[in-house]
Amino acid sequence: MPDTRSKPPRHVVILCHPEQDSFNAAMAAAYSATVREQGHEVIVRDLYAMGFHPVLKSAERPGPGERQFADVAEELAVLKDSDVFVLVYPIWFGGPPAMLKGYVERVLGSGVLPDAVYEGTAKGVLAGKQLLSFTTSGLKEIWLDEMGQLRALTQAFDHYIEHAFAMAPSRHVHFGHITPDMEPGWARRHLEEVRGQARAIVRALDGLIVAE
Repeated sequence: MPDTRSKPPRHVVILCHPEQDSFNAAMAAAYSATVREQGHEVIVRDLYAMGFHPVLKSAERPGPGERQFADVAEELAVLKDSDVFVLVYPIWFGGPPAMLKGYVERVLGSGVLPDAVYEGTAKGVLAGKQLLSFTTSGLKEIWLDEMGQLRALTQAFDHYIEHAFAMAPSRHVHFGHITPDMEPGWARRHLEEVRGQARAIVRALDGLIVAE
């Protein structure tokens, strides 16, 4: 069946790591290159490189008189036509970087009232979109599992975002023991898994388009 879509699916990758040559940056690059090779569009938002301001101001809190600042409006415009929302970040002290938490509060939470979060009925820019997360840690994954860290993070962050913003079911891929002296072979294997996840998302989206 011929491809009749008017524009390619869009993946928005949110990279949150302060170092430009980090493994997180390499994951974002690998994912982006793979989906582009498959004919999809990808936009990378590097929060640290952008100088994103993560602190939610009183005037931005959802409710009467809420004000939307220009940087938030710009991000929402990017997310509006997306099909996949990808988060790439390290786990620091049991959770995502404060920069990313601020992005969730200021951008994703813009205009979203508590009742909509409770009911999972938010009509924001991410409603019905797919969420894919890639995370890293310096500690080994087995230790994080023993401490319940990954399970807690997935429940408190991924599943919360998924429910609060009425998104489709999410996926989370974690790579542990990511250190400066990591063997190149391990890095290549991890990046190939990232590419595999990207190809799987592309196949799923293309399958939905054909079905329509």
